[in-house]
Amino acid sequence: MPVAGPGPQPIADAELRWQRPSPRLLRVRRIQVALVTVPAALIGGLACFGASGAAGGGVAGGIVVAGLIAERFLARRVASWGFAERNEDLMVRRGVLVRRLSVIPYGRMQFIDVTAGPLERSLGLATLRMHTAAAASDARIPGLEQDMAARLRDQLAELGQAQAAGL
Repeated sequence: MPVAGPGPQPIADAELRWQRPSPRLLRVRRIQVALVTVPAALIGGLACFGASGAAGGGVAGGIVVAGLIAERFLARRVASWGFAERNEDLMVRRGVLVRRLSVIPYGRMQFIDVTAGPLERSLGLATLRMHTAAAASDARIPGLEQDMAARLRDQLAELGQAQAAGL
């Protein structure tokens, strides 16, 4: 049986408190789909309308249906994101069909950045991205409130410095 030492005790996976992105992230993704689907339906419908009205309507309708199907996948994808802070690392999960769980030790983080595109900014959201020495690391948390992203960035940077220094 392990003896409790003076250092921080690990948090059991059953005790993890998973946090989710803001529900407004789904609104951002829906707007992005609409910005592609509506013009594509209009252009496709008008391009095929010359052959026949039914063909133009069919193409436009098909593109709209494809956009609606994409929206369903987006809703599930947004719902799959989550992150949990533990004593020694940060866990990030995502994925619907292929689930992915990334564990990022605080001491391995080289830098953390917060980004926000125009749609995210308009809804007060941001994406936090953690960079490590591994070239394949793609640890990011989208859809955070801007103040939460800034707080988490500062907290992770502080924890990373403390872990890297061996404190």
